Amino acid sequence: MIPRYQTILFIVLLVASVAMGGVLWHLRERAHQRLVAGQDSAPTQAPAVAPAEQATLVVANDDDNSLLRQAQSLPLPQDPGERARAILGRLLDLYAAPGSGHPVAGGANSVAQVFLLPVPAQNPEPGAESGNSNASSAMPGAGPKPAAPNPTDSVPSDTRPLLAVVNLTGAFAAGHPSGIETETLTVLSLCGTLHANLPRVTQVRFLVDGQTRATLAGHADLTRTYLATDDVAQP
Repeated sequence: MIPRYQTILFIVLLVASVAMGGVLWHLRERAHQRLVAGQDSAPTQAPAVAPAEQATLVVANDDDNSLLRQAQSLPLPQDPGERARAILGRLLDLYAAPGSGHPVAGGANSVAQVFLLPVPAQNPEPGAESGNSNASSAMPGAGPKPAAPNPTDSVPSDTRPLLAVVNLTGAFAAGHPSGIETETLTVLSLCGTLHANLPRVTQVRFLVDGQTRATLAGHADLTRTYLATDDVAQP
């Protein structure tokens, strides 16, 4: 005959096993429901990809120090700054490809950002305003001379010239071949490519890791503002 305490122990263990089974089944159902909910909330369509458009690249060639225009089809975003970055990235991908006529390592990731800003207004000649102002203030009853109007104020905002600020990575500058000709070709090809695709870009400045840098790789001056039409690329 089974002792009473063993019977009670068996009943307790049986009840605990049934309870644990019920808890595990409940947790399994909750996990299944969360999984199903996650699948239902996942996107059913792939994200839209920018349509391919034709861009003009001003490509450098070290063999004859030339700049030649080359048409390329690539997806371009609508934002002008991102658009400029994508186009310059394709240009640098060409330079990083095997057999490039202007070999420069880095590729598209070498362009961190491109900022498009209104071209700053030119300051008047030193002393011109001050001389006139002194003369007029000496006249009895003469008030202060009104400020000269900004020539760009009457130009519609969508046609004003732009300054492109190209922020290159430090790795690109560190790995760029040193030499006045090769550095100049890189700078001019970037400027020409920007102007060819964004005609409002008339001036270009370069930064490296967000900071002003004296030269690209020891020669090409990066402290100056370049005219975007400085290149001599042929059609």
